[in-house]
Amino acid sequence: MKPEAVTQAITNSFVQGGSQWLISTIVAFLPVLWTMALMFHLGRPYVLRTLRRIGLRLGADVWWMSYLLIRDALLLITFALGWIFFNPNTVFNQALPITAPIAELCLLLALAVKLSRRVDDDVNAYRLSTVFLVLGATLYYGPLVFAVEATSQTYLAGFGAAFTSNANPTAALWIMWLSLLGVALVTGWLFVQAVRSASRSMARRLAQRETKPASAGR
Repeated sequence: MKPEAVTQAITNSFVQGGSQWLISTIVAFLPVLWTMALMFHLGRPYVLRTLRRIGLRLGADVWWMSYLLIRDALLLITFALGWIFFNPNTVFNQALPITAPIAELCLLLALAVKLSRRVDDDVNAYRLSTVFLVLGATLYYGPLVFAVEATSQTYLAGFGAAFTSNANPTAALWIMWLSLLGVALVTGWLFVQAVRSASRSMARRLAQRETKPASAGR
């Protein structure tokens, strides 16, 4: 082989090996993020009880804002890292939980509820977002633990073949494309809601500016 071919082969090996290592790391680390996201979301009553005990207003504000930032940041990071489940080649070639795209869709629905409704003030909105988060975590934990990470367990061989993406690529790709369609629909709905909210806000500000000179003239 020529030196250029050897160099190209080594480079391709490093790139492919690094890509597989990164994907495996993300898949293995996502349960930590899912668990932390659930803990912060379900720990809201504890945070409120602690908030009522804080006498200093500044301390209470810092406590509450820190909780909100960490809770919502965990959801966004989990969704961003889970975007690898919408790559067809990755789903076809890597051992991934077959229902991971549906879990990502459930996470996006929970984020949509938080963006469109006041989850911290509306009990029904909080319950709805909790249902989406618990369902998404279950759809990710189950296949990961009992299929992807249970290859050494012979009695789970059938479950592993059915719920691992590269072992059942046809179903995995169908689930991925349908989940991606759901993500597109939810994202489009959020975009429309954001445009409507911005239009109402601009119209409200314009009306306030028009009423100020009139009241000043009187």
